[in-house]
Amino acid sequence: MNTNLAYQEAFREELIGGRVVAMSPATTRHNRIAENLYFIFRTYLKGKRCVPLGDGYDLYLTDQDRFIPDFMVVCDRDKIKTKGVFGAPDLVAEVLSPSTAQYDRGNKMNTYERCGVPEYWIISPGDQSIEIYSLQEGRYVLEHLYTYFSKDELDDMGEEKRAALVTEFKCRLYDDFTIRLEDIFGDLF
Repeated sequence: MNTNLAYQEAFREELIGGRVVAMSPATTRHNRIAENLYFIFRTYLKGKRCVPLGDGYDLYLTDQDRFIPDFMVVCDRDKIKTKGVFGAPDLVAEVLSPSTAQYDRGNKMNTYERCGVPEYWIISPGDQSIEIYSLQEGRYVLEHLYTYFSKDELDDMGEEKRAALVTEFKCRLYDDFTIRLEDIFGDLF
């Protein structure tokens, strides 16, 4: 066993409902999706008031809840401090994994809702889909479910079905911000 601290992985944990929950290392697909999201938002938001933050930033919402979202956007820069983000971001995205899906769809989603996060995305690497929830009258409502299909899958579909597919969507933060599903899912390993 290597005892050199420089070679040991950092222990990552979240505080969910007052319980410390260890985080498993993410898969390559998981990381690629989070990186792709960051790149898409970073490119668009350059020079704008909102800031995209990738994996690794602590999000402090309550005394009992400190999360490390896979991705978030913060438009109130005063919420960003040295130790992380304090208060509700404008958008949070969680990339599902077998070890986190229960929390992402349960406790974390409920906390995001309760703390007033306006938009919450749940991204499934397996289904290559994005569920977009928006906060309406204090409750999350599933507004859209988008699924990415590869070129091979599209080639196997009939023309009518292919024509009905949504391949891009508008982000609610900015009216002119369109995101292509291919940019999120098209370059995964």
